[in-house]
Formats: sequence, C-alpha cells, structure tokens
Amino acid sequence: MSTISCAIHRLHPAQRDDIGDLVTRRPLPGPDLDHLGAFLFLNHHGPQVYPAPNRGLPFGPHPHRGFETVTFILDGELTHRDTGGHESTIYAGGVQWMTAGSGLIHAEISSEAFKQAGGRLEILQLWVNLPARLKMTAPRYTGVQADAVPVLVEDEGRVHVHLVAGSRGGATGPVDSLTGVFMSFAHLAPGGTLAIDGLGGRDVFLYIVRGAVSIAGQVAPAFHLAELVPGERLELTAQEDSVILLGHAGPIAEPIVAHGPFVMNSVAEIHQAYADFRAGAFGTMG
Repeated sequence: MSTISCAIHRLHPAQRDDIGDLVTRRPLPGPDLDHLGAFLFLNHHGPQVYPAPNRGLPFGPHPHRGFETVTFILDGELTHRDTGGHESTIYAGGVQWMTAGSGLIHAEISSEAFKQAGGRLEILQLWVNLPARLKMTAPRYTGVQADAVPVLVEDEGRVHVHLVAGSRGGATGPVDSLTGVFMSFAHLAPGGTLAIDGLGGRDVFLYIVRGAVSIAGQVAPAFHLAELVPGERLELTAQEDSVILLGHAGPIAEPIVAHGPFVMNSVAEIHQAYADFRAGAFGTMG
C-alpha cells in the first residue's frame, strides 16, 4: 500500500503588524485561517538590528491561561520572568516553552546588556492549545539554551534539524510536551531534502522563516505558512538557503474561545479568567 504524501493546500502570507519599533509579521491567525489544529498563533519578530542604546522588547508583564507559548530565539536573546518564580535569559538557538495552564503573569524583555549594546534580533513565538482537561494544569516553564537542543545532521550534511520536543533519529528533544507535540526548526542548504513520516491524523505546522522550499512541485516562500493536504509523509526540498519551523500535534476536537491573552472553551471561562486575574490569582510581578 503506497504512502500518501502531504501537498500544499494553501499558502498563507504573514501580515505585517509592527509593535512599536519591533518588526513583526503574523501568518496565524490570518484572513483565511483562524487556527491550524492545535496551533493558534505565530508572531515572527525581526530579523532586524537594534541600535545602541535601545529600549528593548516591549512585552512587559501580562497574563495567560489555557495554552502554551513556545518561543524560538533565532538571533539575539530574550529574558523571561514569571510569577511561578522562573527567570532566564535564552540566547540564539535556544527555546523557551511555557505552559500557562491555570494562569500566570510573565514578561519577555531584553537584558540591560542588550539594551546598552544593541544587536541582531529574530524571534518566533508560537501558541499551542491545551485540551480542556489540561487548561487548568499547574503552570511550568522550560528554558533551553542552544547546546541542549539536539541537532540531527541529515541528507549528507545539507539539513540540520534542531529537535525541541518529540523524537527523531534516535534523539529526543529537551522539552517533554504534555500533549505529545513534536516541535523543531531546521536549516536547509540549497537542494537539501527533509522527510518526516507518521503524520496520519496529525495537524502539521510548517512556516518558512527564510528561503524557499518545494513540496510536491509547489514552492512555499519565506514569510508564508503552508497549510497542507493531510498525508502520512511530508517531503520538502530547499530551493535556497532556508530556515523552517516544523511541528505536528494531535487534533483537539473542542471549541476554541480566545480573547486577548486567554484561550478557553467557552465565553464563561474567559470571563472567569479575567475575574481571576483581577483578583490576583495569577500572582504579582515584583
């Protein structure tokens, strides 16, 4: 029996939506796609160069409940603080994975050193849904530097897969996803081919950060989210030096009600989240 390969159903361009002086593109949600399975939201900040001195990133203390944030630091650095007592500065090649769960407040800012010296910056933040049974789970946070992310060298050195969560090629990513999410980012040299199997019944997330890749004869360029026709196998080939964000997750067949920083299953739960936040249930930032 032949394996059904994924093809491109639609390409969704990232919409430019700068936040102050932070260059920002957002492919999801977009005009034609509200969410892609468990994957709810992606902001692509940069690439850009911050001058010296600068005000740094604008994401001061703010609350979340009901989902997870996965933040990829492709260039530069990002300092995280939250009301769960977690604090770290993650540098280029590293990842921050925060389970907001029942609720916390966090800040994503630049270090004093970065604000003084400036430098290159490129960051991706992806929101991943949690099912109803886990929306009120205890918050947690994992900050991983680049040297703790396994890098799988494939296709005669033309493909480097940075494995964040899940397993591949005998390696396991440093993040233990509560919902079995596979998450990676990959660098591909021109002509490099990446294949991933076992995608039947999974929601596949593929965003082209830079460069361009071809899938079943169709090209997906930089700053585009590729919505795929379901299949068991995805095979893509780089048309030029490329970076992609690639993940997949099991479907969550539940209502999605999102408002501001909260993602729940009903309007009543959103109202409760705001009430709990106002009552101080998420803690306070010092």
